[in-house]
Amino acid sequence: MSERLWNTRVGPAQYADSSEPYQSALIEQYKLCVEMADRVSARRNTANTFFLTVNSLLVTLLAAVLPGAESDIPVGALIVGLIVLLLMCVSWFALIRSYRQLNSAKWAVIGALEDRLPAYAYSRAEWGLLGGGSDWRKYLQLSYVEQWVPVGFAAAYVVGFVTMLR
Repeated sequence: MSERLWNTRVGPAQYADSSEPYQSALIEQYKLCVEMADRVSARRNTANTFFLTVNSLLVTLLAAVLPGAESDIPVGALIVGLIVLLLMCVSWFALIRSYRQLNSAKWAVIGALEDRLPAYAYSRAEWGLLGGGSDWRKYLQLSYVEQWVPVGFAAAYVVGFVTMLR
């Protein structure tokens, strides 16, 4: 990672005649990276809220409209509706996965930046106390839990569809 992170043409020597010391520039970049990682998490939460709201409204609407009316709906229309709902769930699942991958990369860069800072606040201290995310009893990674929500909705849609065909 360090060959991609560090600019070999810029180091403390290039800051010798500058009013801003090298370490200050490094800390500012670190702060920016942490803020950008936090913003990705906020965008992920907004996307989850959107999809959860839309799916909850759809489930409520379907539960209110369909009882007794399912025999009047052509099977082809039900299949198209199911496909649309499943595609929405697949999109939601993929979006959560993408945000997780993006944040994983951002936090890896933040950890590498900590190599040149006085403390390993995140990469070794906090993440180490959480077992590096590998022990669910210490820390259950939210992005893995989040991915089960669209899977749950998709399963409910399939079960509902099969039930309506009987």
